[in-house]
Amino acid sequence: MDELWRLDATDLAVLIRSGAVSAVEAARSALERLDAVNPALNAVVRVLADEALEQAQEADAAQRRGDPLGLLHGVPVTTKITADHRGCPTDNGLVSMKDHRAAEDSAVVANLRRAGAVFLGRTASPAFAMRGMTSSVLHGQTWNPWSRAVTCGGSSGGAGAAVAAGIGAIAHGSDIGGSIRWPAYCNGVVGLRTSLGRIPSHNPSGTNGRALSGQIMAVQGPLARSVRDARLALEAMSPGDPRDGWWTPAPLRGPPVARRAAILPLPAGLKVDPRVSDAVRTAGRHLQSAGFEVVEAEPPHLVETTDLWHPIGLPTLASGLAPMLDQVGDPPLTNFITHWLAEKGVPDLAGHVEALRRRDQIHTAWNQFFERYPVLVTPISSTAFLPAERDGEGVDGALEVLEALRLQFMCPVLGLPGLSVPVGECEGRPLGVQIIAARHREDLCLEAGEIIETHERIRTPIDPRP
Repeated sequence: MDELWRLDATDLAVLIRSGAVSAVEAARSALERLDAVNPALNAVVRVLADEALEQAQEADAAQRRGDPLGLLHGVPVTTKITADHRGCPTDNGLVSMKDHRAAEDSAVVANLRRAGAVFLGRTASPAFAMRGMTSSVLHGQTWNPWSRAVTCGGSSGGAGAAVAAGIGAIAHGSDIGGSIRWPAYCNGVVGLRTSLGRIPSHNPSGTNGRALSGQIMAVQGPLARSVRDARLALEAMSPGDPRDGWWTPAPLRGPPVARRAAILPLPAGLKVDPRVSDAVRTAGRHLQSAGFEVVEAEPPHLVETTDLWHPIGLPTLASGLAPMLDQVGDPPLTNFITHWLAEKGVPDLAGHVEALRRRDQIHTAWNQFFERYPVLVTPISSTAFLPAERDGEGVDGALEVLEALRLQFMCPVLGLPGLSVPVGECEGRPLGVQIIAARHREDLCLEAGEIIETHERIRTPIDPRP
């Protein structure tokens, strides 16, 4: 019983529902694991031990009463510090917001609560969730459990490190550039960036509303140790919320499609580490063994698609975040944002509008590509791994990170789902691929991910390593 934390959410939920174990036993096991490994990781920056035990006790009482049970009844999870969680600070990694307590849950946290999840704690994010690494002046450095020499990713770095080390079966994350898929890759777990409108994203504390770039590119999603847990979490997180105008009542499973996949080990015009390319080819062989027709094919306007993130998203960073950098006092964030803006440039209004118009054209072309190849497998990163604070190391560090992560920008630009799945290892650290499908076809990503996962041993949870 003291190692219930090792179980994935699917198995644990079955045991709790059957009465073989209690929600309290599951919560205590998860909290003991948190106490044992979190000091070496700093993945969970606010522990909710009392809340978790109270929730677990109520879950057991509800089960005894015969009340209806949610999909995640009694399952320990974590939430990211950027999402409103009733009674907890939505501090966004900022000292100035450390006492900014949420009066109500965000839409996605409310869905997790209704599904019966037990909240263990809040996971780390860099300030404003706008870096590919996870550290902040407020919460300090979060470490990768596989190796302190490499990054745990960002911005959902705390979520990825927590799940990999066995702190909760499911972690909530968010993704506007790669902030679910990249930490999942770095920590050797599964991460699902959902389609635009799939999971409601409303945050009550955001009283000024979101900029257009956030509305069309930022989404919520789960990180987990297995693909089946990602599917379970997706269902739990997906119910609509009247506070969110982008939520779309799309079915979780779409119509049948041809078992055909395109793989992209070496995108034209981009340099990719051969070890990363090999992981993509390996994933293709796994799909082929399951009856997929697999070919190497590149979607239309690939590099242009990745580059569209900048004219769509950078005006918001330039007008909203950049003027606050001195006040925030976070040197790595300042380095990354300053060099990002200088390198890519901030478009004028005409350039911003043209990027949105071009986005519409490219989306049509990609939809036609998915008619031919319903599943696309690509690298997540062009490099196998990056040092923990590389984006804070001058202009070279910032630009290396931007280049490494550019293949993650396709999904937010077009509002597509993307699933990060571990494939192989390199120098004792995890590698992986991302699986992309048409909008609202997370089911195709998950189906392909499960096939790949059956050929790849699940390598987590792990104990933190030096």
